Amino acid sequence: MKILVTGGLGFIGSHTAVELQNQGFDVVIVDDLSNSSLDVLDGISRITGKTPIFEKLDLREKNTVQNFFKRHSDISGVIHFAASKAVGESVENPLMYYENNISSLVYLLQELEKKGNANFIFSSSCTVYGQAEKMPITEDAPVQQAISPYGNTKQIGEEIIKDVVKVSDINAVLLRYFNPIGAHPSAEIGELPIGVPQNLVPFITQTGIGLRQELSVFGDDYPTPDGTCIRDYIHVVDLAKAHVVALRRLLEKKNVEKTEVFNVGTGKGSSVLEVIHAFEKVSQQKLPYKIVGRREGDVISAYANTDKANKVLGWKAESTLEEALSSAWKWEQKIRKAIKVNS
Repeated sequence: MKILVTGGLGFIGSHTAVELQNQGFDVVIVDDLSNSSLDVLDGISRITGKTPIFEKLDLREKNTVQNFFKRHSDISGVIHFAASKAVGESVENPLMYYENNISSLVYLLQELEKKGNANFIFSSSCTVYGQAEKMPITEDAPVQQAISPYGNTKQIGEEIIKDVVKVSDINAVLLRYFNPIGAHPSAEIGELPIGVPQNLVPFITQTGIGLRQELSVFGDDYPTPDGTCIRDYIHVVDLAKAHVVALRRLLEKKNVEKTEVFNVGTGKGSSVLEVIHAFEKVSQQKLPYKIVGRREGDVISAYANTDKANKVLGWKAESTLEEALSSAWKWEQKIRKAIKVNS
């Protein structure tokens, strides 16, 4: 079966492409390379022994999307990752986020609507819950008003999918991720932020390797045990496996509703300081950091109730925070070594 992975050379997309190929699927990757590298394709090939079909495409161009589906009429399922994803950047440049994240989704769904019996997995986010009132967060928690344009694109995206699914032959699963971290254990692929990282763990590993002088911790006056924000950090390989399980559910017609929603996390919250100390443990070195003011758009606490994914999908996160951080550190060391060799 041929599966389209949009944004498939990105962090989560590339790990999902690996898991799909390892389970016998034929993978077609579409990516515009705006926040990824063609080198990732080689990493996927080295891990799986097979190179996915790759097309460099901009999904914001409607004609391009139409032509792609004419060439690949045998696509059995789509996993849609392609989107801009930095909360801070979305606050500064909202129109870029609305154009990129919404138009690409609409053009994809228009083509799937023509196919009939289409299967669609959407890369959503726990940001749709905003600052949830209760922890851990269940799928029934109310969707709050978004506190960033990025979060709003995920909410709007979910609404668009639900509306389209009601009147078409498309079946969809919305996977609401918590905080993906880590890298493939082979260290062949991992997170590759361009410029200054917007996420905690790559900033930690870049500080650990000496690329950044120190880590900024945004606020230590939150109502949490140590005053820093709490998140649910999930190993990217566990997250990738959840996509394959969700896709199989649709392909095997086991879904009970046309649109299903699942939280994908570990069910455990870790504070920023806990993540820093866990990294110090796995790297056996002190990490320089300073406490600075709060960052706009950050919620106090967000971690998942994963009961639904565990029971209904039969999926469970397996890796610990330390294992995820260890893989991220191994990946950071590898890429810095490669840069030194090539410079």
